[in-house]
Amino acid sequence: MTIIGNLLIAGSEKRGTNGEFHGIESATGNPLPVSFGGATPEDVERAASKAWAAFQLYRETDLESRAAFLETIAEEVESIVDSLIVRAMAETGLPRGRLEGERARTLGQLRLFAKEVRDGRFQELRFDGADPSRKPAPKPDLRLRNVPLGPVAVFGASNFPLAFSVAGGDTASALAAGCPVIVKAHSAHPGTSELVGRAVQRAVARANLHPGTFSLIFDTGFEAGQKLVADPRIRAVGFTGSRRGGTALMEIASRRKQPIPVYAEMSSINPVILFPDALKNRAREIASAFVASLVLGAGQFCTNPGLLLALDGADLDTFTQTAAELLAEISAQPMLTPSIAKAYSDGVAKLERHPEVRSIASGKTGSAYEGAAALFETSAEAFLAHHELQDEVFGAAGLIVRCRNLAQLDEVVDALEGQLTVALHIDDGDQEAVTSLIPKLELLAGRLLVNGFGTGVEVSPAMVHGGPYPATSDGRSTSVGTLAIYRFLRPVSYQDFPVILLPQALR
Repeated sequence: MTIIGNLLIAGSEKRGTNGEFHGIESATGNPLPVSFGGATPEDVERAASKAWAAFQLYRETDLESRAAFLETIAEEVESIVDSLIVRAMAETGLPRGRLEGERARTLGQLRLFAKEVRDGRFQELRFDGADPSRKPAPKPDLRLRNVPLGPVAVFGASNFPLAFSVAGGDTASALAAGCPVIVKAHSAHPGTSELVGRAVQRAVARANLHPGTFSLIFDTGFEAGQKLVADPRIRAVGFTGSRRGGTALMEIASRRKQPIPVYAEMSSINPVILFPDALKNRAREIASAFVASLVLGAGQFCTNPGLLLALDGADLDTFTQTAAELLAEISAQPMLTPSIAKAYSDGVAKLERHPEVRSIASGKTGSAYEGAAALFETSAEAFLAHHELQDEVFGAAGLIVRCRNLAQLDEVVDALEGQLTVALHIDDGDQEAVTSLIPKLELLAGRLLVNGFGTGVEVSPAMVHGGPYPATSDGRSTSVGTLAIYRFLRPVSYQDFPVILLPQALR
């Protein structure tokens, strides 16, 4: 498959003329072949105009046709085969096995949403019949269904070049809801994005849909993305990235004449709580699993454990000693981009300089583009006094907080910001302490785990990948699992409509 570097707008392609950039080989920092042209304001305008025209048709496609379209996207992405993996490896530094697994997840998401569309329950059809004889006033005939919001802007994620990017979960759920999609590709993997974008474009053509149902644009800075969110025809935004980026888009969306929802998945340090009996009985075992989760993907998942809370004492010493021994043998891993590598290095250096933080261990160092794992510890008193210790360090860095007792651990939990996940490690003797804490944890995170870690997000109907701010911009939503479709729907009630005027589903 050939990479050209063009914008893909409504079934056509053209060279972007708002500057240019190259994909960067993450392992070396060198530019990869083929440059990409940035979208002009006129390009964004055209994509939005075509998406709005497509929406008038796509929103009322029958469920079977819409489901078949999602399956066709999966077929087209699957057909790219090795060229997609090779390009993604170069642009992200991620290993082949990880990317092949992520491609399988991407295909699975598309097919899962196809099944969800065929099922039709997302429409939430409700029938409330009339009662003309009711007193003191007759009861009207009321019928309800969910309708799609309109064109959706999706921002590709740096750390998931397939599953949270051009044909990832946001795109799949928006298309499943009946919304055309305009993707702003992430500059960290433009070649990967183009290959997948062309696959989606082919699927649109095969399904005989309006070409404006999908577009892909590139941005040399922030201008095109900002204009996209501000365009009045865009009715929702899907974003995975930094807190700064997510809040910037939220501000643009809120200033519009018609504000729109921004579903931004942002920062999370995913606390791990070690309860006393579990720590006493399984300190070494838990430490080994913790280190494996900490360094998975160079710590560049949304759900790597960045914070660990436990009671001070000999059992915690055993845990930290084991973790330190394991970390010391782990080699540095390539980071997604040179800028992410630098940000991680700066974050680790900041913790190393902090007067209330002690370095426990670090992994083997590597090149400037690789991140060495790092583990630190502090006291509960210091953690409560220094809010900056809650800041996410995006990479394989963890902070252990030593608490005097369960009451102080509870106090630390009260001070935490919203999270994607909280993992609890417990044995039978811990159940009373855990029971009293669960109501607080339900307010803190979107997913609670027992004797595991947040890395590894199952794509299923019961999954929640979200949480209170700043984990996400809207803690009522999820970006993984079939519930994600509801982000791009809203209810409409039809009162006393003649049957012939009702939508087909409500007749």
